[in-house]
Amino acid sequence: MLKNYIKIAWRNISRNKVFSAINIMGLAIGIAASLLILQYVAFELSYESSQEKGDRIYRVRQERYEKGQLSTSWAAGAFAVGNHFKEAFPEIEEYVKLVKLNEAMLDNDEKSVKVSSVYCASSAYFTVFSTPLISGDAKTALTEPNTVVLSERIAHKLFGQEDPIGKIVRQNYRRVLKVTGVFRDMPSNTHLKAEALYSYATYLDIVKPDDPETGWQWDGCLTYLLLRQGSNPQKLEAKFPGLVAKYYGDVPKEFTTKYYLQPLKDIHLYSHLMMETETNGQGNTVYLLMGIALFIIAIAWINYINLATARAINRAVEVGVRKAIGSRRSQLVAQFMIESVMLNGMAVITALFLVVFSIPLFNSVTGQQLSFSLLYDRLFWTVLSALFVVGSFLSGLYPAFVLSRFKPVVVLKGKAISSRQGSTLRRSLVVVQFAASLFLLVGMLTVFKQIQFMRSQQLGIDIAQTLVIKPPIISTDSTRMRQQLAFKEQLMRETTIHSVTVSSIVPGEASSINAGGIRLIEQNRNEGKQFRAIYVDYDYVPSYHLKLIAGRNFDRDFGMDGAEGAVVFNRTGIRRLGFDRPEAAIGKLVFFWGDTLRIAGVVEDFHQQSLHDAYEPLILRLRADVKGYISVGLSPDNISATIATVQRNWNTFFPSNPFEYFFLDEHFDEQYKADQRFGKVFGIFTALAILVACLGLFGLASFTIVQRTKEISIRKILGASVAEIVRLLYREFAVLIVIAFGVATPVAWFSVTQWLKGYAFRTELYWWLFAIPFVLVLVIAFLTVSFQSIRAALVNPAHSLRSE
Repeated sequence: MLKNYIKIAWRNISRNKVFSAINIMGLAIGIAASLLILQYVAFELSYESSQEKGDRIYRVRQERYEKGQLSTSWAAGAFAVGNHFKEAFPEIEEYVKLVKLNEAMLDNDEKSVKVSSVYCASSAYFTVFSTPLISGDAKTALTEPNTVVLSERIAHKLFGQEDPIGKIVRQNYRRVLKVTGVFRDMPSNTHLKAEALYSYATYLDIVKPDDPETGWQWDGCLTYLLLRQGSNPQKLEAKFPGLVAKYYGDVPKEFTTKYYLQPLKDIHLYSHLMMETETNGQGNTVYLLMGIALFIIAIAWINYINLATARAINRAVEVGVRKAIGSRRSQLVAQFMIESVMLNGMAVITALFLVVFSIPLFNSVTGQQLSFSLLYDRLFWTVLSALFVVGSFLSGLYPAFVLSRFKPVVVLKGKAISSRQGSTLRRSLVVVQFAASLFLLVGMLTVFKQIQFMRSQQLGIDIAQTLVIKPPIISTDSTRMRQQLAFKEQLMRETTIHSVTVSSIVPGEASSINAGGIRLIEQNRNEGKQFRAIYVDYDYVPSYHLKLIAGRNFDRDFGMDGAEGAVVFNRTGIRRLGFDRPEAAIGKLVFFWGDTLRIAGVVEDFHQQSLHDAYEPLILRLRADVKGYISVGLSPDNISATIATVQRNWNTFFPSNPFEYFFLDEHFDEQYKADQRFGKVFGIFTALAILVACLGLFGLASFTIVQRTKEISIRKILGASVAEIVRLLYREFAVLIVIAFGVATPVAWFSVTQWLKGYAFRTELYWWLFAIPFVLVLVIAFLTVSFQSIRAALVNPAHSLRSE
């Protein structure tokens, strides 16, 4: 019987080539799109999956409050947290402290290599984290000062095939470090991607005579706790305030600090704090893409169900004959399920080819690095098998039961077997299809509109034609300032360079200097506020064309500026300080970390970061010896020659340092790269969803027209025009699209409103964001239906009515 089922199923598939092709292509596109999206989603959800103790590792998150209002949220908080928590709470088995350092040059006299990701790690690092050591002792590798554990890649670059254990490397040609271990390169699905780990004792040696180890006000330390088996993180977290209050006894009660536990596996998708180790992903985006994948495959399955049930009338006689000669209903169900399995099987094979050919395009759009090794991934085949089994069952079960219930007495007499319930179901499924398509179109347009809005806004700061040189890695404090000033002076002699300034950060980056306790000199200590500080030189304000709205810029002619006694606030900063009018703040003295500084000027708010973030209260603090990025304003003429001139001068003044630069406008736009990729992914897969829906509509319209062929012929004989016949056939589908629009609009409005709340500066929800998708779907449906309708209307009525 099975052989017979397969033979009959193949005959039905091959006899109806067009509709079989529609089903197979619709399912194949749905499966391929879903596979690609789900691979992306799986990667995002796989972060920290290599950590064997990952379910027991928590990062300590720090929040600081001013008079009950949250002022800062930190990933890297106070240094004292780890050791004090471990001593106080038996639930904590072990802890790790991590401090991120600037990039460094490591050399061994023969070779040198630049290391971009450097951390200082406490001795328990390899006990808590599952980072395999290739060589070295996990217990002692990070105990002694001036020791380093290298990644496999860095060790290979420095030492080749030699064993590096016990050998010496130098950091920036100065600090001598002994290699005590080599760890396997960290995977891409972790938020900690270190290339070198210095011992934490090395960090303490770097910052001495300061000692941050027990500092509750010294921020910048990432703290990870390993909880004992069976410990309740919520109960442990509830104990933190009591211990913290004990050590914050001398801090004004208006200022409070709270600590919370972050599960390690939640960090990548749900943590966007100050001093994150990297730019994390977006959990909402990942699940939205998962929803799109389900939409696409659901639309494909709906197509199959609609087409199979629509074809029921053509197969009614077949069912009647089979039942008349003794076929049981279970056998008929098996027959139609076999047909569904074969169609889904062909779709799966086609989908595999689509996936293989689209991997390069998918990588370029998403920024991921899927490869053909995907075909050896167990998860890939698990998902594919699940889609095949579930698809075969869901898409085949209902049509099988519908077709198998026909009564032979009725169908063999030639009576109609269509039912109101079946017609209602098909219409409902079409409504679901187009509601999903409309929802995706509204979402896609909103994403594109928001990206366009962010990129077209005035930033309040001029970043065009600005070349930014990364800070020199190798230099000594005694010579750096002299070299830096001479380098600036030399560049300003060039006619194609109109400005040069040095600052601790550049636009497009968050300030890591969180200045707490800032207040007017006459205010009490408990009235201090939190600000973000940027260290700048004299030329920062004019170089970036910041708009002064009160006071003046830093000026070398004023002695207090040269003595670092002046600051410039932005408008939001002045408001936080308590001034409604910027002019009222000029000349006031403020307390800044033990120094008394005078407010020289106020600049208009500008976007230091992307429009994701609201304006922050900023302080521009003059530092004549500021170490940081060198921003060079270029004339638009012959930029390549100007860059060559800058590089030549750089090599003269900083000969041991690599000349690394970027253009600031491109750097600033990097903040929107995730949004742009999301927009592209959203757009591509929305288009695929609509294509799949239109394939189903094409097939359904074809069957509808076949059933109404005689009606069309009679109408033509009675004088109906082609346009009238097309309008008649299209009207049924147009009504369904109108209903779909009514269903999709409130859902889409709520969803995109919630999504836009993630942006401090966001576009308006214009009416046309909903109208355009509606009109577009109407037009697409019209073109899809019209093709079949016009062809049917042009047929000679005599051919359709000759059997009468």
